[in-house]
Amino acid sequence: VQLQASGGGLVQAGESLSLSCAASGRTFHRQTIGWFRQAPGKEREFVAVIRLSGGSTYYADSVKGRFTISRDNAKNTAFLQMNNLRPEDTAVYYCVADPSIILSSVRVTRAYEYWGQGTQVTVSS
Repeated sequence: VQLQASGGGLVQAGESLSLSCAASGRTFHRQTIGWFRQAPGKEREFVAVIRLSGGSTYYADSVKGRFTISRDNAKNTAFLQMNNLRPEDTAVYYCVADPSIILSSVRVTRAYEYWGQGTQVTVSS
């Protein structure tokens, strides 16, 4: 599976951005899809994840209520809608995928088999 993230940019605090993650291959519908981010000087951290059918989603506490993850299996694409952005959301955002990750590991960086290139999100105050 190859992943291509897009949609990053520069916005002001309080504004919104929508990230997309386009996947190649025929197994997208069997992948758990997640988003991680890495700010300068910090470790990569979990943001959100959506399970196979899209019925289960999980979020980091820092983004809960502001970010929404979704997927369109027919289009092999996942999305991260980010509202009410804050300067601390500034980071490179990565989409990830894994066909067999267990629920207890969805927040673990090294648990994902596939990683896309990142897309930069910058939020100015």
